[in-house]
Amino acid sequence: MSTITISNVTKAFGDVVVLKEFDQVFQDKEFITLLGPSGCGKTTMLRMIAGFERPTSGEISIDGRVVSSDKTFVPPEKRDIGMVFQSYAVWPHMNVFDNVAYPLKIKKLDKATIKQKVEWILEAVHLSQYADRMPNQLSGGQQQRVALGRALVAEPKLLLLDEPLSNLDAKLRESMRFEIKEIQKNFGISVVYVTHDQSEAMAMSDRVIVINRGVIQQIGTPIEIYRNPANQFVADFLGKINFVKGEVKDGRIELTGLGQSLPYDGPRTGKVVVAIRPENIHLSLDSGDLEGRISSMFYMGDVNDCRVDINGVQIRVIADSHSYDKLYGNEKIFLNIQEFLVYEDDGSDEHTKIVT
Repeated sequence: MSTITISNVTKAFGDVVVLKEFDQVFQDKEFITLLGPSGCGKTTMLRMIAGFERPTSGEISIDGRVVSSDKTFVPPEKRDIGMVFQSYAVWPHMNVFDNVAYPLKIKKLDKATIKQKVEWILEAVHLSQYADRMPNQLSGGQQQRVALGRALVAEPKLLLLDEPLSNLDAKLRESMRFEIKEIQKNFGISVVYVTHDQSEAMAMSDRVIVINRGVIQQIGTPIEIYRNPANQFVADFLGKINFVKGEVKDGRIELTGLGQSLPYDGPRTGKVVVAIRPENIHLSLDSGDLEGRISSMFYMGDVNDCRVDINGVQIRVIADSHSYDKLYGNEKIFLNIQEFLVYEDDGSDEHTKIVT
């Protein structure tokens, strides 16, 4: 088992609090992603789990064993963890086999056992044919798999990954997401993964913890946080979204500046912010909830990324790619809103309110 219990952990550097009252349990074999913008505190949390940083206050336990508290501190090498860094950190003077074998040599295992374990791991990370190659003979993705194999070879209870795919090109990054998830399933290991890339979080995670300015904004499955974001920050950070201010009146929301309205039977009253994901808007030449004109279209291959002007307000719409050949600039168009979210408007011009 590798359950992680984080109890009321706060981390400050001097007077700057980078993580505030983090309180959560990561279950055995769970894939947890810490997601947020740069500087939000996600890597600091990972480093505290690993033992590279000590909490200012609070307690961290792994499998019921306290590893960090005001009275206890277990060093990283005694926490039974594997860690993969953003920079790969493979030894340039060692071949692939020796890089992966390094943790086992530190443990002073016999050569036969090392050979057996390394060959098994190299097979798992699809590097068997590269065992004799040096790191400078490998692609970025292959070097990242070396780092992953080295982290797994000692069979740790817990695998920590700190933005491991950020240095890879887009196509390789996408394929590596699925490889890491598959390896995690095959090994039955708990994973804590740090990223600022919402696509990685959505594709790989059992649960996502969205953090901003050191404070947890929302915890949930990818589908929960995408479809029901707790606040405007989460809605904005995960995916694309349009924010339009409005006011609830007589079962409708009058949209500020648009001169149009949407039907609404929800609980909110008064001034609100309406959040509409571009893929939840269907374009029609005949009729719809809103009316505007196409100001621009961008053919992306799989989608038609449109901007619709409604009285000077730009609304983004993700339409079917085939619509690119059927729609024209400045053409009158109707928008059918299939789904939208409504948040309280506190009067600020900022559309990304957060929990503090």
